[in-house]
Amino acid sequence: GLIAGVVNCTLALTMGEQFPAPAMTATMMAVGLMGYGVSLVLFVLALRGLGTARTGAYFSTAPFVGALIALTVLGESASPVFWLASALMVWGVWLHLTEKHEHEHSHERLEHSHSHRHDEHHQHDHEFAWHGQEPHSHPHSHALVTHKHPHFPDLHHRHAH
Repeated sequence: GLIAGVVNCTLALTMGEQFPAPAMTATMMAVGLMGYGVSLVLFVLALRGLGTARTGAYFSTAPFVGALIALTVLGESASPVFWLASALMVWGVWLHLTEKHEHEHSHERLEHSHSHRHDEHHQHDHEFAWHGQEPHSHPHSHALVTHKHPHFPDLHHRHAH
């Protein structure tokens, strides 16, 4: 972001453009922080927690959210193709949300660190004074386990079918 900003500002100044007023610059920076910075952080967290396919499917709805705002706030019009694409997108997200995926599977032994709660995948002791606060983050180990439960391809479910 910083490099792109410097390059774009340099190009604009080279072409004779002026910097906007400080208040406008601050507003644009805040919009960029929320629209790009926060979105990127949420995307990376979603990749880890939801898996690649679900994250891609959910984040691909962003242009439709923007279009919906344009339709309602700005009074823009939409073509039949837009409505067809919107219906297909909603259907695809609905399929992801209502999917039932359950079978016996094995988790290999794994050592890593991430924010977690003590659920069926996080049954471990602590080698430090822990006061029960959840979620919490620290390096921990997962033992080899085979079990059956509903799940999605996420951080702890990267197994073959």
